[in-house]
Parts: sequence; C-alpha cells; structure tokens
Amino acid sequence: MRLLFKRPVILLALISAMVPLTLLADITDPVQLGPRPYWLVDEMQDGPLKKALIACAAETHNFERRDFSIAHRGAPLQFPEHTMESYLAAHRMGAGIQECDVTFTADGELVCRHAQCDLHTTTNILSIPELAAKCSVPFAPASYDDHGNLLAPANARCCASDLTLSEFKSLAGKMDAADSSATSVGEYLGGTADTRTDLYATGATLLSHRESIDLIARLGGKFTPELKAVTDGFGESELDQQSYAAKLIDAYIDAEIDPSHVWPQSFNLDDVLYWIEHYPEFAKQAVLLDDRDVEELAENPPSISDFAALVDQGVMIIAPPMPVLLSEDAAGQIVPSAYAMNAKSAGLDIISWTTERSGRLIQDVVQSTSKFYYQTTLGALENDGDIFTTMDVLAKDVGIIGLFSDWPATTTFYANCMGMR
Repeated sequence: MRLLFKRPVILLALISAMVPLTLLADITDPVQLGPRPYWLVDEMQDGPLKKALIACAAETHNFERRDFSIAHRGAPLQFPEHTMESYLAAHRMGAGIQECDVTFTADGELVCRHAQCDLHTTTNILSIPELAAKCSVPFAPASYDDHGNLLAPANARCCASDLTLSEFKSLAGKMDAADSSATSVGEYLGGTADTRTDLYATGATLLSHRESIDLIARLGGKFTPELKAVTDGFGESELDQQSYAAKLIDAYIDAEIDPSHVWPQSFNLDDVLYWIEHYPEFAKQAVLLDDRDVEELAENPPSISDFAALVDQGVMIIAPPMPVLLSEDAAGQIVPSAYAMNAKSAGLDIISWTTERSGRLIQDVVQSTSKFYYQTTLGALENDGDIFTTMDVLAKDVGIIGLFSDWPATTTFYANCMGMR
C-alpha cells in the first residue's frame, strides 16, 4: 500500500512540465455551452421539463462545472477521443470529471485509449509505414469479386502494446472510424459517421495516463480512469493484472491527487476488489461497470440481495448503460427499470453511460440500427429533445450521481438547471 499525500491541484499545475503552459485553457475558464443544449430544449415537446429548462436558460448566464457532467473520453462527438484537444473541449463545456481509459504500451507505460487494440481506427498509425509494420495484424484491403461484390472487408489490428510510449506519442489522434470497404489505407482511415465530424481531427495530441492527470489537474478537474480489458495479453510489458491495476492508482498517488477526486472504474469485479483491499481510500469511489446483456438484464434483473452482495464486498458504485436503468410504462412514459430500483434499494450509488453518443434520436436511433443506448425506451422517443427527458428520469427518478456524455455541454446545462452537484 503506497502512502497518500495531498496538496492543492493548483500547485501541481504550476510545476507540471508535461503539459504545454501556452494553452488557452485555465482553471478559471468560464463554462461555454454553445448552441446545442438550447437547440435540444427548442426541440422538446411542451411540458413542465421544457418550461423549467427555458426558464433556466433565460435566467442563468454563468454556468458552473458539475461532477454530474462526466466527459466520456473527452468530447468525442466532434473531437478525437482521449486527446488533449478533446479534454480541453470537455473542460470548456463544464465537465467536472474526465475519463481516461487506461491501457499500456510495449514498455509497460500507461496511456489513454479506449481499448488495447484500437490504434488502427483512432490514430494515423497505418499511414506511417515503420509503425504500421509493428501492428499485430497488418492492413489488408477489402477484396471484391469480378461483379463488385464484397468478399472480405478491409482489416487491421494495431495495439498500444505493439508500440513503445515514444512511438505511441508520435501518433496523431483521429475520429474513431474505419471504412471496411476500403481498398487503400487512405480510404480505410475515413468512415467518420455523419453525426460526427473531421473538422477538428487535424493531428490531435495523444496523451499518456500521467499527462492526462497533469492536464486535468491543471484545469481543476476530477478523474475517472478506467482499467481496460487485456485482450491481447501483456506481451513484453512485464505487467500482470494486479500490477496493472496497482499502476493505475499509483499514478494518482505519485501526482498527489486527493483520492476523493478519483473514481477508478473497471468492468472486472476482481480489479475493484483489489483496489478495495490495497487502496481503500481510492476504492471508496471505485466504480464497477456493468456490460451484461441489456435484454437479459431487462428480463431477469438482479435482485436486491444480488446487489447487496456487492455492497457486502465493499462495492459502492455500479455503472450500467442507460437502457439497463430505464423502461417504458403502460402509458409509453420513460420510468426506472427494476434493475435501477433494486440497485438503489441495496444501497448502491449509480453512474450511467452514455448520452450524446447515438446521433439523432429518430433518424439515427429509432429508424436505424444504432439503438443500443435507447433500446428499452424506443416507443417513448419523439425527437432529439428527449435526450433531456431521458436525462431527467435518470437524474430524478433513478437518482444517478453522474452521467457520461460525448458532448458534456448538454449534461452541464441540465446539471446546472436542475441543481445537480
């Protein structure tokens, strides 16, 4: 168990040499929401919630950062995820807590990436021949028959653990996408969804885990690192699962971050139990992520006693996706699910994920195949304004303590208007 030290994060900011001091960003930056939250309010059906949000918009001019507003990988609706630029955008939109998904390089250094092996879709690695040659699976173009029918999609697999930290840091972030019909690397690196943009994907800066800590601390933010699953093994990194979990927490101890400012996450219960045993101060806010099948959880939700068993082991926060926490009643209204009510009854706090990740609610969710985050409430959705309807049920009826968002301005606006911390 490492000793814990505390000091104001502003002091850490002053001595940090890992983040450029010339950035136009500071702990005192005003929150800038932009037009989207107001556009969503305009889209809402008339009712008490819309009336309250309109009144708030008219009366509130100085919005504040709120911990309820959790930046999911930064602000990846428009900025390449887990990059300095994405974190800065989320800070400016009032996210109180920022996420670094933590994986590792070949030399055992921790970095911010959504998965161990996503560099082929989130960076420019395939356009750099000497680094592309190190990918676990080299790029292979799509193949077609003589009639133009697709025989095999384009493919590649490039892992952070394929590179050293220095090599990783030489990459540039891009929007997470790939064109499976591509016959060239240039085509494969495209594929950005219509609901996102490449406007800011111009050489975005990748960060190590420690650099993300220094940046977020400098900005006065808080932290929710996620220990990612190890899909391709630890290779030559000299890590194992426990040293990997320990190294994540040790980074915050070394940076002298107050444990109350950190919400470490994992989908692996054993990771959370390891933190509870070895890092009890940080484990007070450890988050057990739940990615079990949504339909199965809707049909057979865990009982109160199931959740109580987690509490008995020291787990205090659980984090399933939004559809697990919501359902429709007979009148077609969004209401808390049995899962949500049982978890709360057992004494668990709840965080959920992810709003502003699905595009337009009717065109891109109800009328398409991208239904995941709204699959249990499709019949209750009328327009994009129901992003706020969904958020309101999660906050007031389910009682979540935080919500991940790909565009934190929306969640920040709601949190300020409704008095969420």
